[in-house]
Amino acid sequence: MLWSKAVCRCPVLVLSLWFCVEAVPIAVDKTKLETPEQKLEDTGLHYDRYLREVIDFLEKDQHFREKLHNTDMEDIKQGKLAKELDFVGHHVRTKLDELKRQEVNRLRTLIKAKQDVEGGHEMNHKALLMQFEYMNHMNPHTFEVEDLDKLIKSATSDLENYDKDRHEEFKRYEMMKEHKRKEHMKNLDKEQRKDEEQHYEELRKKHANHPKINHPGSQDQLKEVWKESDGLDPNDFDPKTFFKLHDTNGDGYIDQQELEALFTKELEKMYSPNLEEDDMTEMEEERLRMREHVMNEVDTNKDRLVSLDEFLMSTNKKEFKEPDSWETLEQAPAYTDEEMKLFEEQLAQEESNLNQKNVELQKQKEELERQQEQLNAQKAELQQVTYIDASGRQSENLTRGGGGGGGVEEEESS
Repeated sequence: MLWSKAVCRCPVLVLSLWFCVEAVPIAVDKTKLETPEQKLEDTGLHYDRYLREVIDFLEKDQHFREKLHNTDMEDIKQGKLAKELDFVGHHVRTKLDELKRQEVNRLRTLIKAKQDVEGGHEMNHKALLMQFEYMNHMNPHTFEVEDLDKLIKSATSDLENYDKDRHEEFKRYEMMKEHKRKEHMKNLDKEQRKDEEQHYEELRKKHANHPKINHPGSQDQLKEVWKESDGLDPNDFDPKTFFKLHDTNGDGYIDQQELEALFTKELEKMYSPNLEEDDMTEMEEERLRMREHVMNEVDTNKDRLVSLDEFLMSTNKKEFKEPDSWETLEQAPAYTDEEMKLFEEQLAQEESNLNQKNVELQKQKEELERQQEQLNAQKAELQQVTYIDASGRQSENLTRGGGGGGGVEEEESS
């Protein structure tokens, strides 16, 4: 279970397993370790389910768990742990084979769907499968050492970039919001533009007019949580007790989710979903910034998990008791003027490309309509010729039929 947590949250795959707790000098409440396993958080990776299912079955193998206990992070990153797959139980290997076949089929289904969307052009499925680097596609039927090695390295790399990608998405979100605001202003007359600018500035001032924000991870910030969330006297603040209170799953670490929960009170000072001036997307970016800051300060071994030792060590630093003021998002814009300029140029280019595409499509539409008109005219002409020809034949037959009838009558009368 704890390896699962480490893979899901730690970019260097620090595997601080449940059964390794005695190796860490932490006072752990054993009763907490007997609680039912909690459901893993989604890693955000597109192969999250496959990753978690593989981990789950590997943890059930006693040999693998023992090897994991004696393998350090660097060896895991170099692929030494993956080689132990050859020694796991047959039933585990069989299940891993099944999981891999299911995942390959899932990827093939995705590729087929993409093929259908793009017009049914012929695709090289094997080449396309190669883009999914967390799996060995040369053998789609069995789960081998290379599969585990690729899965570990891919998850490590992808999770390392996860926060970076989130920051980039937020930057684009902010620039797009500003771009839309500017475009809206262009469509207003002078008086309306003046009113809109005034309203915009009022909203900015309202948002900035909030109580003082405590520096994340500082003594003042944690004492506020101790008082407001835990209902305890700030004068009785005890770091060790605080740690145990907020290690909510009792695994001996404060992970990223548990850490982010500590900033809720600070964020509530700045953001409310009911106020026009407050943007909840910006609130989540602020939460992410706070979490990253504290991890950089406290997480000395860079495993993205805060141990009790690391936490207590951080409370003895000068910065804990006398921190600098925290620079919030409104004081630290997500993008520069140059980035905004490049962004708008890209949007203009994309718009130009779309307009050009629309022109081409319109021409194609007009050409198709012209061809359809020609076909309709040809069809009508052909129908007319057929009708005239059929009418002529019918008239000729009637004439011939009438003459023949008279001859018969004459023959009968004679």
